[in-house]
Amino acid sequence: MATAMIKALGASVILQALAIGAQASETPPPAYQLAAHQAGIPSEVLYSVALQESGTRLRGRGAQLVPWPWTLNVAGAGYRFATRADACTALLVALSTAGAKRVDVGIAQVNMGWNGHRFGRSVSPCEALNPYKNLEVAAQMLAELRAQGGDWINVAGRYHRPAGGAPAAKYRELFAKHLSRVTGVTLLASNP
Repeated sequence: MATAMIKALGASVILQALAIGAQASETPPPAYQLAAHQAGIPSEVLYSVALQESGTRLRGRGAQLVPWPWTLNVAGAGYRFATRADACTALLVALSTAGAKRVDVGIAQVNMGWNGHRFGRSVSPCEALNPYKNLEVAAQMLAELRAQGGDWINVAGRYHRPAGGAPAAKYRELFAKHLSRVTGVTLLASNP
């Protein structure tokens, strides 16, 4: 089972995997499965990206980490909002004060400067806060990055920071931990 899971995730030689029998896998929620299926990527990858990008613990320390749809990152500072309306108001302010290239939006933290056009030019920027559309855009981006080559851990690093470097390496490490949690297979990130 672990071998089939690794093959399904498209692991390469640089990805080392060890199955841990006692560790259970986690099925991504249906919205992740649908967006991933439409883009032709594993739902576990999309869900793990969302866990890394917007994950929060809803009920304190012991609660499981879950993605939060009304999340913004403005110039490196993260913000979570209780409602989509509050996040929308903050998004509009952030775009006008910080600039689109310094604003990441939604459950998969899509950058508005580089990828805001993917939500449609004639709609409100707040459409990026629609978790289904945000996941659809993120899944398309991951599929495009995968087509450029590399295993899913390296693809995730490029999703976070196309230029690579230390920030992408740290992201690959954290993403691999989330992917391990979701798949039930311990995955070790290594250099691309």
